[in-house]
Parts: sequence; C-alpha cells; structure tokens
Amino acid sequence: MTPAQGGVRGWAAARKGHLSRLRFTSLRLRLVVVFGLVALTAAVSASGIAYWLNREAVLTRTQDAVLRDFQQEMQNHAGLLPELPEQYELQRTAREMANSSQRFSVLLVAQDSDGEELYANSGAMNGFSVQDVPKSLRAAVNDEQKVDSSNKYPYHLYWQRIVDDGTPYLVAGTKVINGGTTGYMLKSLEPEAKDLNSLAWSLGIATGLALIGSALLAQAAATTVLKPVHRLGVAARRLGEGKLDTRLRVSGTDELADLSRTFNDAAEALEKRVDDMAARDEASRRFVADMSHELRTPLTAITAVTEILEEELEAESGSMDPMIEPAVRLVVSETRRLNDLVENLMEVTRFDAGTARLVLDDVDVADQITACIDARAWLDAVDLDAERGIHARLDPRRLDVILANLIGNALKHGGSPVRVAVRTADHEVVIEVRDHGPGIPEDVLPHVFDRFYKASASRPRSEGSGLGLSIALENAHIHGGEITAANSPKGGAVFTLRLPRDASELAQEGEGKQSS
Repeated sequence: MTPAQGGVRGWAAARKGHLSRLRFTSLRLRLVVVFGLVALTAAVSASGIAYWLNREAVLTRTQDAVLRDFQQEMQNHAGLLPELPEQYELQRTAREMANSSQRFSVLLVAQDSDGEELYANSGAMNGFSVQDVPKSLRAAVNDEQKVDSSNKYPYHLYWQRIVDDGTPYLVAGTKVINGGTTGYMLKSLEPEAKDLNSLAWSLGIATGLALIGSALLAQAAATTVLKPVHRLGVAARRLGEGKLDTRLRVSGTDELADLSRTFNDAAEALEKRVDDMAARDEASRRFVADMSHELRTPLTAITAVTEILEEELEAESGSMDPMIEPAVRLVVSETRRLNDLVENLMEVTRFDAGTARLVLDDVDVADQITACIDARAWLDAVDLDAERGIHARLDPRRLDVILANLIGNALKHGGSPVRVAVRTADHEVVIEVRDHGPGIPEDVLPHVFDRFYKASASRPRSEGSGLGLSIALENAHIHGGEITAANSPKGGAVFTLRLPRDASELAQEGEGKQSS
C-alpha cells in the first residue's frame, strides 16, 4: 500500500469515526440539535417581532410626517385658489406644494368656468396622474359627509399604501374645506424599504450567529455532560472485561457524581463477590484434589484385594461360596468404578487448575484409533473408515482418552455397530463417531458434555462416572479443537471431533497465557 493510499484510508477511517460519534442516536447530536432548534426558534421569533415593530414605527413615522405636511400644504396653497381656478393657477399651486420638505408629487383636480375638469401635477406630463390613485381612495375623498357635532368637516384626508413595479408608495387625497379643489399626493417609500431590508439582513445575520453560538454552546455543554458518561462507559467495558479493580474518580455533588459513586460501590461489591467466589472455587478444587489424592492410597489397597477376589471368581476350583459370590462381584465392579471416578476427578481438577499440559508427538491417526479399539477389545463392535498416512502433531495419551470416551459412550448408549470415520479439512483432522441407536433427545443435546449430567432423572445411577464426555471435551479444547454432538438423519447419534494438524503453536500460546 502506498503512503498516499494509507493517508486516504486513515482520513476515511477518522471521518467514519467522527460520523459514528455523530449518528442521530447519539446523545451529543441530539443535544446540539435541541439547542439549535430552541435557539433558532427564539432568534426567529425575536427577529420577527423586532422587524415588525421597527417596520411599523418607520412607516408610521414617515407616513405621519408626509400626511401632516400634505395637509398643511393643502391649507396654505390649495385653500387660496378660487372656486373655479384657471389651468396656470392650478399648475403653479401644484408645483409650490411639491416644493415642501417632504418632496412628494402633487396632483390637483378642479373645474373651470365651463364645467370641465382641470388636472395639474407637479411633474412632467407623464408624471403623477389620476389613474395612479386607487378608485376606492378617490371615492372616499369625493364622498361628502354630513356635518354634525361629531363631524365638523364634510371632507377628510384619506391615504393608502400601494406597490408599483416593486416600489412602495404612499397615496393620499383630500378636498379643501369649501369643496373646491381636490388634491392628491404620491410619496415614494423606497428609502424606508431599503432601510427595512437592511434591518432584515441584519436580523438574519444575527439569527445565524445566534444559531452558530447555540451550536457551540450545545457542543460545550454536551462535552461537559457526556465526558463523565463516556468515562462511565469505558469503566463499564473494563469491568465487563474482567478488570474488577476499575474505579471512577468522583468530583462534585451533582447527579453524575452520585452515579459515579454508585458505580464504584457496585464495582467494589462485585469485586468482593467475585473474590469470594474465586476463593470458594479454589477451596473446592483443592478439596477435590486433596480428596482424590487421599482416596488413592486406600483405593490402591482395595484394588489389590479386589483383584485377588476376581481371580478367585475366575478360578475353576469353585472355592468361592455361591452365597457371597454376587456380593464379591458387586464389590469388584464398584471398586473399579470408584477407581475410575477418582482418576477422572483428578483429571478434571488439573483442567480447572490450568495445570494440564500437552505432550505432543507425530501420530498416525488411523494407527492411534486402531490401538485404542484393540486395547479395549472393541474390534468386533467398531467399523473403522480411516486411511493410513493421516498424520497430526497431537498428544497421543489425550487423543486416546477422547477416542475411548466417544467410542465407549456410543457402544454403551447407542447401538452396534459403531462407525468411526476420519477425514481432513482446512488443516484439521475430523473424526466422526456414529452409532446406530435411537439418537439423543433434543432436550438432552445441549447438556451431553456437562459434568455429572444424567439424561433421565429416574436413572441417577449408571456404570460411568458422568465425567467422560466432559473430560473428552476438555482434552479437545487443550488441543485447540472442538467436539459437537448431533443426531444423524439416518438414525443414531454422531459425535464430531475436530483437531488441528499441529497443536504445538496453541500449546505454546496456552503456556504463555498461564505463566502470565
């Protein structure tokens, strides 16, 4: 791999790590999102209210100033016109009114002596015209109202905001008090619109900055809150890995500190419980080992006596009293069974204590199986399907223990003939032991390798010790192999033993772990 490829892969791995920490189910991301939404809602609401209030204030202030100036101009100039003015008088008055401080456009409408309507505006011919005034506004301006105590004037000032080609305008109109000339005013609100747009942009930028600030604040808050949670997660993983001395540093008096104290108390209680259990387990193993060693001495003497009794039973002289012969046979059988049980208990103790070792040798698997069958006189009951020349580096004694237990179990609980097949697969030696019995009940299959497990509670006593298959499995594990039990579709039970072709590397690794 080139350095460039390594850099790209490193960047991709780092980016993937960051994205995994920011997944949507992450508490950190949810805190940032919630903070952001709250800040966005608050900022948008505040900006909207501020914009609306400023908009109304700006437009109202401008509008009031313009209308007040227009009304004053109507009184000072249009009110001085005669009831039937001439065109030049009307035009001059419109220009004078437009020269006010507010600089609005003016349109004056009056009637001449012939009853014709005269129009005069403050600009050019194509300037402000009556068509620019909304009909509703014209109707309201020309509407003569009844004068009474609550209404002192027949005509009033009316105004309206319009938009023409994207530009906002203020339009207003009124009649002079005596009902002569009608005046209209047009004022552009474009400067105010630009100011309001600038205000909107400023509020938008402020909202964006508030959102960014809230995200940074949420990140800081999430880091502050989640750092103890992260430490708690790391400590929990270490505790799950068996490091029971793991503790958290506690600081503060908040809820997270209480959680850390609770974790430390739980870890301390767990460590004490595990230490107590380990001590009891060690004492139990030591008791079994001591008991087995103590039993070997009297068993040796008892075994010697039972051998003499067995020779007497097999003698043709008939010196054994027929009345006690069944009892003698029972003693011989039970002594042999007790001797096997003690040997198996000692073997189990060695496995539990981690002192079992492999003595490896290069063996021919077919020859090893043949020797196991021949030594136990099983040649007539076992069919062997194994080619010579399949070699493996294994412990011959432990392999013999595995085979004896599997084949003996098949002969005892299955049905003859028992078939033993050997094959190789993926640097492994696979040995299958199949019987022709009724098979293993489905509820028993998960427990066939358990120590002292009895398939039927009504038959707690059997000829075996109940440790044979368990010892076989432990011997397979120490080789780095495995044993599985299943029922064959053709009937009967099948035990499959898988062992590596070379167990030397595993043995060295196991010894290194035990020494550490």
